[in-house]
Amino acid sequence: MDGHFLQRDWLRHVVLPRRWVRELDRRAIEDFAIPGPVLMENAGRGATDVLERLGITGRVVICCGKGNNAGDGFVVARHLDLRGFDVLLLLAFPGESLTGDALLNYQIARRAGLPMKVMGVDLNSEELKRWLTEAEWIVDGLLGTGAIGNPRPPFDTFIEAINMARDAGARVFALDLPSGWDCDSGEPGKPCVRADHTVTFAVMKPGFLKPHAASFVGQVDVVDIGVPRRLVMEVAEQYAREIPGPG
Repeated sequence: MDGHFLQRDWLRHVVLPRRWVRELDRRAIEDFAIPGPVLMENAGRGATDVLERLGITGRVVICCGKGNNAGDGFVVARHLDLRGFDVLLLLAFPGESLTGDALLNYQIARRAGLPMKVMGVDLNSEELKRWLTEAEWIVDGLLGTGAIGNPRPPFDTFIEAINMARDAGARVFALDLPSGWDCDSGEPGKPCVRADHTVTFAVMKPGFLKPHAASFVGQVDVVDIGVPRRLVMEVAEQYAREIPGPG
């Protein structure tokens, strides 16, 4: 297992900001014919591998927002359930309001009978806090790399509840980045999830290299999502040519 993870370590040295990560995804889908759901499946399954390696003995509560980050969360929930772990999905929005690959993975999770509760329908803020406080692990799948600025409702309520549960002893596992944290600048919004462990997908982002990042991202793993090495290097070289030189 350790040797397997070391083989992927080269991805930690590839650093791309959000605009170029979107370009990487676009080219993987359009130029290399890798379907978006395959990339999402790889991300979620890779994140599950890391979480299981960290050790799970109790309930894992997965918080899902509305975009691809939520889709990753549904994939994680499905693989954890498949491996026999106790999971609960807490949704910031009704699943039917999702679109694209996130909607697809919500539908799979629902048909698989995974337990889930929806904010404003099945739970209020106090019930949200109770479910999170009772978790061993909280998986943050609320906001992804595209989110900029301070989180708005209902994300702010979720983030504050996650941090409160963490203070009470739960451990927080962020998908791609902690919600509310800017992957380019490394600056936290108000509020911002404080994660114990983050799995970021495909490549590193510049914010992870900032000196103050560790207090929000915790320990970081880079999980590959199946993008070919050739494409990763091509996009990294394009980005490097865009960076202005000294003077």
